[in-house]
Amino acid sequence: MTTATQNQKPTSEAIARRIDGLPRLASLRSINMALGELLNADYSFTSQIAEIIRRDPSLTSRILKLVNSVFYGLSRRIYKIEDAVFYLGLRQIRELALATPIIEELENLNKTDNDINWRELWQHNIGTAILTREVFSLVNSRRDDEADYIAGLVHNVGKIVMAFAYPEEFRAINKLKYKTTEDVCRHERDTIGWDHAEFGAYYLEKHRLSPETVEAVRYHNNPESAPSKSKVCAAIQIADHMVRSVGIMGVEQTLLIEETAWTELSGWKILFGDNSQESNLEVASLRHTLARLPGILSGMIV
Repeated sequence: MTTATQNQKPTSEAIARRIDGLPRLASLRSINMALGELLNADYSFTSQIAEIIRRDPSLTSRILKLVNSVFYGLSRRIYKIEDAVFYLGLRQIRELALATPIIEELENLNKTDNDINWRELWQHNIGTAILTREVFSLVNSRRDDEADYIAGLVHNVGKIVMAFAYPEEFRAINKLKYKTTEDVCRHERDTIGWDHAEFGAYYLEKHRLSPETVEAVRYHNNPESAPSKSKVCAAIQIADHMVRSVGIMGVEQTLLIEETAWTELSGWKILFGDNSQESNLEVASLRHTLARLPGILSGMIV
């Protein structure tokens, strides 16, 4: 496989052809539809939900591990899916159902690459998805689907695509240390020609995901440039930085982000403006979820 060099980067057409050769992922087009329909029904019986969950061994494993994690502090160990559904609630089950098939398929793209800690990448991605939903809910209480969670979950899918399409360059990029994610993106563009946001957006567009999700992935590092869905992009940018502030970095090596940096982001200004009093209230609200995040992730990533 031909590699890119600093002296001769591939053209955009060459990058696109390389990405076009990647496997197609069914999970990105149809994500646990039976369970999703049941969870979104006007009424759902725990036994019905449990029966569908039991058909998916990976999802079953993640649910039982999550409910028995230290975060929940239960006095007894849970072995029955029905009990797990009761303790976790439909929202947490829905998030696991959305995340599991995507994780399984995308991990298969790079399962032979032992140089990259994919577990850390997925901890970061799922943490960003959880916090994207929390951030977005503060400004948009009416949500009709899972678009914000999915956008947060796949915001860094371009890193997986890049690792598959340009493995040597990807490993070299992630061996270095950076001050900010902007520095990482700049080095990706200098080395290959596209950054991971461009890789991810192109890949998801080829999978015919919604234009809103594609745009959110493309502009999650610079939401102020988004043509139409800047609020979702802004929520992902904030969530991404919040996750990094507790040391869940993903695969790249960047400096730990201070909490005060959240309110300085362009995404924060898009969602909350410059009102410092309101910002303090929003930060206080988000701290609660952030404090629980490591415990949640230890259960979701098997």
